[in-house]
Amino acid sequence: MHSTLPEQIESKRLIIRVARPGDGAIFNAAILESLDRLSPWLGWVSPPPTLEQSEQSCRKAYARFLFNEDLMAFFFQRSDGALVGGSGLHDANSDLRCFEIGYWGHTRFAGRGLITEGVAVLSEYALNYLNASRVFLTTDEMNIASWRLAERAGFELEGTLRNDRRNLSGGFRNTRVYSRVPSDNPIANKSVEATG
Repeated sequence: MHSTLPEQIESKRLIIRVARPGDGAIFNAAILESLDRLSPWLGWVSPPPTLEQSEQSCRKAYARFLFNEDLMAFFFQRSDGALVGGSGLHDANSDLRCFEIGYWGHTRFAGRGLITEGVAVLSEYALNYLNASRVFLTTDEMNIASWRLAERAGFELEGTLRNDRRNLSGGFRNTRVYSRVPSDNPIANKSVEATG
């Protein structure tokens, strides 16, 4: 078992790697092209980030990765190197070996299953190689595309927290909580290869 976050993981169609200094331009372009789809759900895209803010996010993410604190990852299509979205393993609890996972997708690549593949592979890596006891995510009950993706990626619904936080409009929202635990995935996925 590994105790450090991976710099890069490869799957059938994706290269999943840590955000690095210099990635700000491609990150910013993907977000700006996808604002209509992302802004109802993700507070960090409103107001739209500047190129400088996106580069700063990548630099900070890489620093946190170097300290083994957090993994902000980008999904690149293996066939052409295009940035198709992102995810990460966040809020690691070293005592419980627990990670939170989040995700977003570039609108241009929607409907191809690429984000589902990346989220599944990243969570499998956490369970099989980082010895995670739990990988979980939360999503707004109204964000149907997000919770359906979670289910396709192998996450099980644990429950719905009613009126547990505010949505981006200031009203109360219900939050669906999903998780994967080792018993959900007893055999290591041989298609996952960590590099770097």
